[in-house]
Amino acid sequence: MLFAIQPAFRRVRITVAMTGNASWRRARAMRIVLLAFVAAAAFICTSSGASARSARAAAHHGTVSVLYAGSLEDVMNKRIAPAFLRATGYTLNGYPAGSSDLASEIKGKVRRGDVFISASPKVDATLQGAKNGSWVSWYAPFAGTKLVLGYNRNSRFAADLKHRAWYRVITMPGFHLGFTDPKLDPKGVLTVKALSLAAKQHHDPALKQVAASQSDLFPEQDLVGRLQAGQLDAGFFYTVEASAAKIPTVSLGSINESATYTITTLRNAPDTAGGQAFVKFLLSSEGERLLKSAGLTRVSPVARGRGVPSQLSAVIRR
Repeated sequence: MLFAIQPAFRRVRITVAMTGNASWRRARAMRIVLLAFVAAAAFICTSSGASARSARAAAHHGTVSVLYAGSLEDVMNKRIAPAFLRATGYTLNGYPAGSSDLASEIKGKVRRGDVFISASPKVDATLQGAKNGSWVSWYAPFAGTKLVLGYNRNSRFAADLKHRAWYRVITMPGFHLGFTDPKLDPKGVLTVKALSLAAKQHHDPALKQVAASQSDLFPEQDLVGRLQAGQLDAGFFYTVEASAAKIPTVSLGSINESATYTITTLRNAPDTAGGQAFVKFLLSSEGERLLKSAGLTRVSPVARGRGVPSQLSAVIRR
Protein backbone atom coordinates (compact mmCIF):
# COMPACT_ATOMS: atom_id res chain seq x y z
CA MET A 1 0.00 0.00 0.00
CA LEU A 2 2.76 2.45 0.94
CA PHE A 3 4.77 1.79 -2.25
CA ALA A 4 1.75 2.49 -4.43
CA ILE A 5 1.45 5.98 -2.97
CA GLN A 6 5.00 7.08 -3.79
CA PRO A 7 4.29 7.98 -7.48
CA ALA A 8 1.51 10.28 -6.27
CA PHE A 9 4.05 12.27 -4.24
CA ARG A 10 6.28 12.67 -7.27
CA ARG A 11 3.37 13.91 -9.37
CA VAL A 12 2.46 16.47 -6.68
CA ARG A 13 6.03 17.83 -6.61
CA ILE A 14 6.11 18.16 -10.40
CA THR A 15 2.77 19.98 -10.43
CA VAL A 16 3.98 22.45 -7.81
CA ALA A 17 7.07 23.28 -9.85
CA MET A 18 5.19 23.93 -13.13
CA THR A 19 2.09 25.85 -12.06
CA GLY A 20 1.18 29.22 -10.60
CA ASN A 21 0.03 30.19 -7.12
CA ALA A 22 -3.56 28.88 -7.45
CA SER A 23 -2.41 25.57 -8.79
CA TRP A 24 0.27 25.50 -6.15
CA ARG A 25 -2.30 25.90 -3.40
CA ARG A 26 -4.41 23.08 -4.85
CA ALA A 27 -1.38 20.85 -5.15
CA ARG A 28 -0.31 21.68 -1.61
CA ALA A 29 -3.77 20.72 -0.30
CA MET A 30 -3.59 17.45 -2.22
CA ARG A 31 -0.19 16.74 -0.72
CA ILE A 32 -1.54 17.32 2.82
CA VAL A 33 -4.39 14.89 2.15
CA LEU A 34 -1.98 12.30 0.84
CA LEU A 35 0.27 12.71 3.89
CA ALA A 36 -2.67 12.15 6.20
CA PHE A 37 -3.68 9.09 4.21
CA VAL A 38 -0.17 7.65 4.40
CA ALA A 39 0.01 8.22 8.15
CA ALA A 40 -3.32 6.47 8.68
CA ALA A 41 -2.28 3.56 6.46
CA ALA A 42 1.01 3.15 8.33
CA PHE A 43 -0.78 3.13 11.69
CA ILE A 44 -3.23 0.48 10.49
CA CYS A 45 -0.45 -1.72 9.13
CA THR A 46 1.66 -1.61 12.28
CA SER A 47 -1.16 -1.99 14.78
CA SER A 48 -3.41 -4.54 13.09
CA GLY A 49 -1.34 -7.50 14.31
CA ALA A 50 -1.34 -6.35 17.92
CA SER A 51 -5.04 -5.53 17.77
CA ALA A 52 -5.87 -9.01 16.52
CA ARG A 53 -3.88 -10.60 19.32
CA SER A 54 -5.52 -8.56 22.06
CA ALA A 55 -9.05 -8.36 20.67
CA ARG A 56 -10.42 -11.18 22.79
CA ALA A 57 -8.70 -10.07 25.97
CA ALA A 58 -9.90 -6.49 25.55
CA ALA A 59 -13.48 -7.72 25.23
CA HIS A 60 -13.71 -8.58 28.93
CA HIS A 61 -12.92 -6.81 32.14
CA GLY A 62 -13.57 -8.06 35.64
CA THR A 63 -12.70 -10.72 38.16
CA VAL A 64 -13.74 -14.35 38.20
CA SER A 65 -13.94 -15.94 41.65
CA VAL A 66 -12.80 -19.57 41.72
CA LEU A 67 -12.93 -21.68 44.89
CA TYR A 68 -10.56 -24.59 44.35
CA ALA A 69 -8.86 -27.54 46.03
CA GLY A 70 -5.72 -26.34 47.79
CA SER A 71 -3.56 -28.93 46.06
CA LEU A 72 -3.95 -26.91 42.85
CA GLU A 73 -2.69 -23.64 44.32
CA ASP A 74 0.63 -23.56 42.48
CA VAL A 75 -0.92 -24.61 39.18
CA MET A 76 -3.67 -22.01 39.43
CA ASN A 77 -1.41 -19.13 40.44
CA LYS A 78 1.55 -19.74 38.15
CA ARG A 79 0.02 -21.36 35.08
CA ILE A 80 -3.73 -20.99 34.78
CA ALA A 81 -4.31 -17.43 36.07
CA PRO A 82 -1.79 -15.65 33.78
CA ALA A 83 -2.88 -17.62 30.71
CA PHE A 84 -6.58 -17.02 31.48
CA LEU A 85 -5.95 -13.27 31.72
CA ARG A 86 -4.09 -13.19 28.39
CA ALA A 87 -6.77 -15.22 26.64
CA THR A 88 -9.90 -13.51 27.97
CA GLY A 89 -9.07 -10.31 29.84
CA TYR A 90 -10.55 -11.70 33.05
CA THR A 91 -8.55 -11.63 36.28
CA LEU A 92 -8.66 -14.80 38.36
CA ASN A 93 -9.42 -14.38 42.05
CA GLY A 94 -8.75 -17.80 43.52
CA TYR A 95 -9.32 -19.14 47.02
CA PRO A 96 -7.65 -22.49 47.89
CA ALA A 97 -8.69 -24.80 50.73
CA GLY A 98 -9.77 -28.36 51.42
CA SER A 99 -12.63 -29.31 49.11
CA SER A 100 -15.00 -30.39 51.86
CA ASP A 101 -14.15 -27.29 53.84
CA LEU A 102 -14.99 -25.12 50.82
CA ALA A 103 -18.29 -26.94 50.32
CA SER A 104 -19.24 -26.24 53.94
CA GLU A 105 -18.44 -22.56 53.51
CA ILE A 106 -20.51 -22.40 50.31
CA LYS A 107 -23.49 -24.04 52.04
CA GLY A 108 -23.09 -21.76 55.03
CA LYS A 109 -22.95 -18.71 52.73
CA VAL A 110 -19.60 -17.83 54.22
CA ARG A 111 -17.95 -17.73 50.81
CA ARG A 112 -19.26 -16.96 47.33
CA GLY A 113 -17.77 -17.91 44.02
CA ASP A 114 -18.41 -18.28 40.31
CA VAL A 115 -16.66 -21.65 39.95
CA PHE A 116 -15.97 -24.55 42.31
CA ILE A 117 -13.15 -27.05 41.72
CA SER A 118 -13.17 -30.09 43.99
CA ALA A 119 -10.71 -32.94 44.43
CA SER A 120 -13.57 -35.44 44.73
CA PRO A 121 -16.93 -35.95 42.99
CA LYS A 122 -18.35 -36.93 46.38
CA VAL A 123 -17.92 -33.36 47.60
CA ASP A 124 -19.94 -32.00 44.67
CA ALA A 125 -22.76 -34.31 45.66
CA THR A 126 -22.98 -32.58 49.06
CA LEU A 127 -23.93 -29.36 47.24
CA GLN A 128 -26.63 -30.90 45.04
CA GLY A 129 -30.35 -31.05 45.71
CA ALA A 130 -32.75 -28.83 47.61
CA LYS A 131 -31.68 -30.18 51.00
CA ASN A 132 -28.13 -29.02 50.24
CA GLY A 133 -29.13 -25.62 48.91
CA SER A 134 -28.94 -26.62 45.23
CA TRP A 135 -25.63 -24.81 44.92
CA VAL A 136 -24.53 -27.29 42.28
CA SER A 137 -26.74 -28.90 39.63
CA TRP A 138 -23.96 -30.48 37.56
CA TYR A 139 -20.24 -31.13 37.65
CA ALA A 140 -17.66 -32.62 35.32
CA PRO A 141 -14.35 -34.40 36.04
CA PHE A 142 -11.36 -33.02 34.14
CA ALA A 143 -8.06 -34.21 35.67
CA GLY A 144 -6.50 -36.80 37.94
CA THR A 145 -3.48 -37.14 40.26
CA LYS A 146 -1.97 -39.82 42.51
CA LEU A 147 -1.39 -39.88 46.25
CA VAL A 148 2.29 -40.13 47.27
CA LEU A 149 4.44 -39.63 50.34
CA GLY A 150 6.55 -36.49 50.05
CA TYR A 151 9.48 -35.88 52.35
CA ASN A 152 11.87 -33.12 53.40
CA ARG A 153 15.22 -33.85 51.75
CA ASN A 154 16.99 -32.45 54.85
CA SER A 155 15.13 -34.69 57.26
CA ARG A 156 17.21 -37.12 59.29
CA PHE A 157 14.84 -39.81 58.00
CA ALA A 158 15.38 -38.97 54.31
CA ALA A 159 17.89 -41.78 53.75
CA ASP A 160 15.56 -44.27 55.43
CA LEU A 161 12.69 -43.25 53.15
CA LYS A 162 14.89 -43.78 50.12
CA HIS A 163 15.99 -47.28 51.09
CA ARG A 164 13.38 -48.71 53.43
CA ALA A 165 9.64 -49.36 53.19
CA TRP A 166 7.74 -46.12 53.77
CA TYR A 167 5.23 -47.75 56.11
CA ARG A 168 8.07 -48.84 58.42
CA VAL A 169 9.80 -45.45 58.46
CA ILE A 170 6.77 -43.30 59.34
CA THR A 171 6.27 -45.24 62.59
CA MET A 172 9.86 -44.77 63.74
CA PRO A 173 10.35 -42.81 67.01
CA GLY A 174 10.64 -39.08 66.45
CA PHE A 175 9.17 -39.13 62.94
CA HIS A 176 6.90 -36.12 62.24
CA LEU A 177 4.19 -36.86 59.66
CA GLY A 178 1.54 -34.54 58.28
CA PHE A 179 -1.68 -35.01 56.32
CA THR A 180 -4.98 -33.24 55.86
CA ASP A 181 -8.10 -33.66 57.96
CA PRO A 182 -10.39 -36.25 56.32
CA LYS A 183 -13.37 -34.26 57.57
CA LEU A 184 -12.27 -31.23 55.54
CA ASP A 185 -10.37 -32.60 52.58
CA PRO A 186 -10.65 -35.63 50.25
CA LYS A 187 -6.88 -36.09 50.35
CA GLY A 188 -7.20 -36.78 54.07
CA VAL A 189 -9.78 -39.44 53.28
CA LEU A 190 -7.42 -41.09 50.78
CA THR A 191 -4.54 -40.88 53.27
CA VAL A 192 -6.49 -42.63 56.03
CA LYS A 193 -7.56 -45.26 53.52
CA ALA A 194 -3.95 -45.80 52.40
CA LEU A 195 -2.71 -46.11 56.00
CA SER A 196 -5.50 -48.53 56.88
CA LEU A 197 -4.73 -50.70 53.84
CA ALA A 198 -1.03 -50.71 54.72
CA ALA A 199 -1.85 -51.70 58.30
CA LYS A 200 -3.91 -54.62 57.04
CA GLN A 201 -1.42 -55.75 54.38
CA HIS A 202 1.60 -55.62 56.68
CA HIS A 203 -0.13 -56.58 59.93
CA ASP A 204 1.07 -53.40 61.61
CA PRO A 205 -1.34 -51.88 64.14
CA ALA A 206 0.96 -48.87 64.54
CA LEU A 207 -0.21 -47.66 61.14
CA LYS A 208 -3.80 -47.65 62.38
CA GLN A 209 -2.71 -45.43 65.23
CA VAL A 210 -1.11 -43.04 62.73
CA ALA A 211 -4.32 -42.96 60.70
CA ALA A 212 -6.33 -42.06 63.80
CA SER A 213 -3.88 -39.43 65.05
CA GLN A 214 -5.23 -35.89 65.37
CA SER A 215 -1.82 -34.30 65.98
CA ASP A 216 -0.74 -35.02 62.40
CA LEU A 217 -3.60 -33.06 60.80
CA PHE A 218 -2.96 -29.74 59.02
CA PRO A 219 -4.90 -27.50 56.59
CA GLU A 220 -4.23 -28.45 52.98
CA GLN A 221 -2.95 -24.98 52.09
CA ASP A 222 -0.38 -25.15 54.95
CA LEU A 223 1.02 -28.63 54.50
CA VAL A 224 3.62 -27.85 51.80
CA GLY A 225 4.95 -24.85 53.73
CA ARG A 226 5.29 -26.82 56.96
CA LEU A 227 7.24 -29.56 55.21
CA GLN A 228 9.55 -27.08 53.49
CA ALA A 229 10.12 -25.26 56.77
CA GLY A 230 11.35 -28.47 58.37
CA GLN A 231 8.42 -28.82 60.75
CA LEU A 232 7.57 -32.18 59.20
CA ASP A 233 9.69 -35.08 58.03
CA ALA A 234 7.10 -36.18 55.49
CA GLY A 235 3.51 -35.71 54.42
CA PHE A 236 0.93 -37.17 52.10
CA PHE A 237 0.56 -35.14 48.90
CA TYR A 238 -0.77 -35.39 45.40
CA THR A 239 1.84 -35.76 42.66
CA VAL A 240 0.75 -32.42 41.16
CA GLU A 241 1.56 -30.39 44.27
CA ALA A 242 4.73 -32.33 45.10
CA SER A 243 6.00 -31.75 41.57
CA ALA A 244 5.20 -28.03 41.68
CA ALA A 245 6.97 -27.56 45.03
CA LYS A 246 9.89 -29.82 44.00
CA ILE A 247 9.25 -32.14 46.93
CA PRO A 248 10.95 -35.56 46.62
CA THR A 249 8.48 -38.43 46.90
CA VAL A 250 8.27 -42.16 47.40
CA SER A 251 5.60 -44.38 45.93
CA LEU A 252 3.08 -46.12 48.14
CA GLY A 253 3.82 -49.34 46.31
CA SER A 254 0.83 -51.61 45.82
CA ILE A 255 -1.46 -49.02 47.43
CA ASN A 256 -2.75 -46.96 44.55
CA GLU A 257 -4.96 -44.09 45.68
CA SER A 258 -5.75 -41.18 43.39
CA ALA A 259 -7.95 -38.10 43.21
CA THR A 260 -10.23 -36.84 40.46
CA TYR A 261 -10.69 -33.10 40.10
CA THR A 262 -14.10 -31.80 39.09
CA ILE A 263 -15.35 -28.41 37.99
CA THR A 264 -18.75 -26.71 38.10
CA THR A 265 -20.40 -23.30 38.21
CA LEU A 266 -22.22 -22.22 41.35
CA ARG A 267 -25.75 -20.98 41.89
CA ASN A 268 -26.07 -17.22 42.50
CA ALA A 269 -22.61 -16.65 41.04
CA PRO A 270 -21.46 -13.00 41.13
CA ASP A 271 -20.32 -13.26 37.49
CA THR A 272 -22.04 -16.06 35.59
CA ALA A 273 -20.50 -15.16 32.23
CA GLY A 274 -17.04 -14.93 33.75
CA GLY A 275 -17.43 -18.29 35.45
CA GLN A 276 -18.44 -19.93 32.20
CA ALA A 277 -15.50 -18.28 30.44
CA PHE A 278 -13.16 -19.84 33.02
CA VAL A 279 -14.67 -23.31 32.59
CA LYS A 280 -14.34 -23.01 28.81
CA PHE A 281 -10.72 -21.95 29.12
CA LEU A 282 -9.71 -24.66 31.60
CA LEU A 283 -11.29 -27.37 29.45
CA SER A 284 -9.93 -25.96 26.17
CA SER A 285 -6.88 -27.38 24.39
CA GLU A 286 -4.76 -24.62 25.96
CA GLY A 287 -6.06 -25.41 29.45
CA GLU A 288 -5.43 -29.10 28.88
CA ARG A 289 -1.85 -28.34 27.82
CA LEU A 290 -1.23 -26.32 30.98
CA LEU A 291 -2.68 -29.03 33.22
CA LYS A 292 -0.63 -31.71 31.51
CA SER A 293 2.54 -29.65 31.90
CA ALA A 294 1.83 -29.54 35.64
CA GLY A 295 1.78 -33.34 35.83
CA LEU A 296 -1.98 -33.88 35.83
CA THR A 297 -3.61 -36.61 33.77
CA ARG A 298 -6.60 -35.72 31.61
CA VAL A 299 -10.04 -37.07 32.49
CA SER A 300 -12.80 -36.83 29.90
CA PRO A 301 -15.20 -34.04 31.01
CA VAL A 302 -18.50 -35.90 30.96
CA ALA A 303 -21.14 -34.03 32.96
CA ARG A 304 -22.89 -35.60 35.90
CA GLY A 305 -26.21 -34.13 36.91
CA ARG A 306 -28.38 -31.74 34.91
CA GLY A 307 -28.44 -28.16 33.79
CA VAL A 308 -25.08 -27.75 32.07
CA PRO A 309 -25.20 -24.28 30.45
CA SER A 310 -25.52 -24.39 26.66
CA GLN A 311 -22.51 -22.07 26.48
CA LEU A 312 -20.35 -24.95 27.72
CA SER A 313 -21.60 -27.61 25.30
CA ALA A 314 -18.42 -27.31 23.23
CA VAL A 315 -16.18 -28.44 26.11
CA ILE A 316 -18.41 -30.65 28.28
CA ARG A 317 -20.06 -33.85 27.11
CA ARG A 318 -23.54 -34.61 28.37
